[in-house]
Amino acid sequence: MTLFTGIEPEFMLLKRGPDGRIVPGDDTDTLEKPCYDYKGLARQSEFLDQLTQSTRAVGIDVYQIDHEDANGQFEVNYTFGDAMKSADRLIFVRMAASEIAHKLGLVATFMPKPFSNRTGTGTHFHLSIGSATSKNLFHDASDPRGLGLSKMGYHFLGGLLAHARGLTALCAPTVNSYKRLVVGRALSGATWAPAYITYGNNNRTCMVRVPYGRLEMRLPDGAVNPYLATIAILAAGMDGVARELDPGEPNNTNLYEWSPDQLAKAGIGVLPQNLGEALNEFEADPVIVDAVGKDLAAEFIRLKRMEWIEYQRHVSAWEVERYLEFF
Repeated sequence: MTLFTGIEPEFMLLKRGPDGRIVPGDDTDTLEKPCYDYKGLARQSEFLDQLTQSTRAVGIDVYQIDHEDANGQFEVNYTFGDAMKSADRLIFVRMAASEIAHKLGLVATFMPKPFSNRTGTGTHFHLSIGSATSKNLFHDASDPRGLGLSKMGYHFLGGLLAHARGLTALCAPTVNSYKRLVVGRALSGATWAPAYITYGNNNRTCMVRVPYGRLEMRLPDGAVNPYLATIAILAAGMDGVARELDPGEPNNTNLYEWSPDQLAKAGIGVLPQNLGEALNEFEADPVIVDAVGKDLAAEFIRLKRMEWIEYQRHVSAWEVERYLEFF
């Protein structure tokens, strides 16, 4: 069997304004709801054309680029492949975007949350497993739920949900990642953050979406290491297959509107809300730790705990502005 992934990198194309602050690279990209805005896309055509040409030149079949939900935010879509090739392609796309933007006097950032009032930057993983005959083992047209998933697909999904909190540190590996995963409103009306440990067919408030016959893991963000995240996702999913875990019924309601009591009664958990919490969950999940390798996991945890401590000790501009003359 082969794990196939289709990775959807989002990024923001920015520049520094006269005062040094970061702003969208296009001064006219100012709509409150800019998702799929044609003008926002067309006015960055020089950058996008160069990115498309350079990636296609090395065999990455870019077939779509769209303007995403934040000003200056774009997504690149290229054909799925086996998990290792997809991870390699993501790294190349990041490198190409950064260098092309630099030549044009812009900044291409995959930072998960550059702006507090705008949607964050995700890197969604579409997942399926193929057999030696190229059959998608996650697909079953007779699925009574109408999601096109096989028993194996549901069990794999059950594993993702069971290990969700342990997966988070690898899929959202920075302090900034948890500014994206919180529940709240953005200027466009929603954060699209997959903060809830559940699934639905077209529910973007859930950690996993099922776009018929495959799984879309929405947890990874723009800072993800695709190699570490892939092995962790595979281990979690195959643990679900081995134990025949049941993910329960899909949830197709807007979970942003649910109270904590409603979520608790429905048995829906929330993903870790900071890096420190996520590291504790990762460390306590032997399936994920063993898959990554104990030595590598220990080093990752050590380095990321240092990052978390440094962040906690840092005095931000927000704190100075709020407290300097308050007392």
